[in-house]
Amino acid sequence: MVLKILVDFDLPEVHIREIRSVSPEVQVRKESKESALIDAVSEAEILFTGEANLEIIKAAPKLRWIHSWGAGVEELLSIPEVARESVILTNSSGIHSIPISEHVIALMLIFTRKLKEFILFQNDGVWHVPDETYDFDELKGKTVGIVGLGSIGSEIAKKAKCFGMMVLATRRTITAKPTFVDELLPSHDLKHLFKESDFVVISAPLTSKTKGMIGAQEFANMKRTAYIINIARGGIIQQNELISALKQKKIAGAGLDVFETEPLQPNSDLWHMKNVIITPHVAGDTVHYYERTTKIFCENLRRYINKTPLINVVDKKAGY
Repeated sequence: MVLKILVDFDLPEVHIREIRSVSPEVQVRKESKESALIDAVSEAEILFTGEANLEIIKAAPKLRWIHSWGAGVEELLSIPEVARESVILTNSSGIHSIPISEHVIALMLIFTRKLKEFILFQNDGVWHVPDETYDFDELKGKTVGIVGLGSIGSEIAKKAKCFGMMVLATRRTITAKPTFVDELLPSHDLKHLFKESDFVVISAPLTSKTKGMIGAQEFANMKRTAYIINIARGGIIQQNELISALKQKKIAGAGLDVFETEPLQPNSDLWHMKNVIITPHVAGDTVHYYERTTKIFCENLRRYINKTPLINVVDKKAGY
């Protein structure tokens, strides 16, 4: 029996060999050009995908399992054939926790240590020493509120604890509170988290329930000295309300890796705000990305062949 797998992105050959080594039954084909994908996917039972679209899925009558190279699957779930049919959908949840948590800590440090201002001074060749040392702050003793205590949120919490921070977090299912969290709240209880936090970090998935859930009221609940950081999905925050809150100085600033529309429009006010740091959806990027996503895929491939339960199976109704 031949098990045909299609990889639809430019996965390095070393990892293609890793997939082939799982079983002699495996036949792997890699195609990253859309013109060749339609033909290739028609025979595939398994799709290891970066950006599969409706046309590709419709051309795959033999498809039984789709594995996403990333954690977010909202684009895949927008395809009716994926959302409705019995095709198994798994993702690579967990591989982003290290780079994204480090990215979040970096953003916090940039804000507390005023590093953005000094980079601008350096670009202008200016030696600028502030008149008052109280402009510089510390993470120790600050409170971080994490919206979504999944694998990424948990890693952020652990690192925040290392800096001596208080950690508040929301989670959809409340079980035992982890030792690295000071207060665990249900996912709908955002008011307390926003009121108490010096940094609010969005690390929840984008679903019908989370889309646009951060708006004017949430910003009004924040401290004027607090910052919001979004490394999840841009659609969770109402971007116009964020811009308004920043302009009116209702919050101190924002660290943004994701946006409602990407790339961020050239005429967006966010580009020119001194209290905003923008990165182009790269918080999860790392030199170890392909290694980690392939490891999860290969583990699931062994399980698929042995007919045992897969890991990282997406709950299609919940959206993640």
